[in-house]
Amino acid sequence: MYDSQDFSAMPILADALQDAGCADEALLAHCREPGAHVRGCWVVDLVLGRE
Repeated sequence: MYDSQDFSAMPILADALQDAGCADEALLAHCREPGAHVRGCWVVDLVLGRE
């Protein structure tokens, strides 16, 4: 997602995080909300360990 700047898989990321035990509703809701996500998205940065 980060390199291609194609964030259309954000809902799939939310499902995968939830399946892995993530229960953070704000994080999951952010991934599932409609609209454009951009490079620097706090969820993607968090998953990648970026600051």
